[in-house]
Amino acid sequence: MSSVTLDHVHKRFGKAKGVEDVHIHIESGEFFTFLGPSGCGKTTTLRMIAGFYYPTEGRISFGSQDVTMLPPNKRNTGMVFQNYALFPHMTVFENIAFGLQVRKMAKADIKERVERIMKLVRLDGYGERRIDQLSGGQQQRVALARALVIEPQILLLDEPLSNLDAKLREETRYEIKRLQMELGITTIYVTHDQAEAMSMSDRIMVMNSGVVQQIGTPHEIYHRPVNRFVASFIGETNLWEATVTGIEGQNVYVQVTPDISLCGSLQQASPQVRLAVGEKVALSIRPEAVRESAGADGENVVRGTVALAEFTGACVNYVTSVGPHQLRSMFINEGSAVKQPGEAISLHIPKNSIYFAG
Repeated sequence: MSSVTLDHVHKRFGKAKGVEDVHIHIESGEFFTFLGPSGCGKTTTLRMIAGFYYPTEGRISFGSQDVTMLPPNKRNTGMVFQNYALFPHMTVFENIAFGLQVRKMAKADIKERVERIMKLVRLDGYGERRIDQLSGGQQQRVALARALVIEPQILLLDEPLSNLDAKLREETRYEIKRLQMELGITTIYVTHDQAEAMSMSDRIMVMNSGVVQQIGTPHEIYHRPVNRFVASFIGETNLWEATVTGIEGQNVYVQVTPDISLCGSLQQASPQVRLAVGEKVALSIRPEAVRESAGADGENVVRGTVALAEFTGACVNYVTSVGPHQLRSMFINEGSAVKQPGEAISLHIPKNSIYFAG
């Protein structure tokens, strides 16, 4: 297995910027995800690591080896594409064995290795089936087995679950993570799905418009977003504009509207935020942090009217009109009656749940 380093990598397509100044180090054996909306540069970055694109500027290294200008077949990476790119005229065994045959391995060695990897991805017994006889999830596992059977230093996955239905997607992401942990292989995963990124990754790189926004663990990305884009892209959040009115010790006092004043903590702020009296700031408040208040008064208690109530079984989601703002909240279902649109509600926003996102 190998570490991967991108040293100030840029990619331009003519005058158009694809990726700008990506500087990351991915540890050997790490599950690292590129996350962002369509067109943000995540697949372009992955294709540069694979060797399908060469950087316009910067260097790419696998361990101590500079691979910046090496062709794909010299990089010892395994890649799973979004559309799987399987050969329809070949059997499952032949698809998985293809890379080994290109490497001119002995037939006995190919048979042993393919059978071992088929068992690992739970496809033993499927070797003679044609690709069109497989379900979408089984095809995905064939593509994964074909990438793994060559024993690559680095596994690259480009939105491999996007063609699967929701239940199968959840099952398959567990299988991918299980395999990655079992093999200890360095894995770089591209997705726009936040749930995939949060549940599978050791670390995440969030991108937008070709620029890296933040790199961190799922917990860091979710709870300490560095800017408004990350706060709004990762999960649900309430983003409110406010003005700092006072700072006393660790307490930061802000005015959202003439009728809504809140108190937050200095410790709950992005490094990019300047907290000073008179400064405009963005508040990120996660729905699950909001609590229903028994009383209508008190610090960080806001009063409003239920605009939308959504019962999902496990929880109840509310959208509450609070003056000119809307506040999303999520409560675990404990059997209590669900408030209906038009009902009054008082909500408490805990001080440490207010994050100053810049």
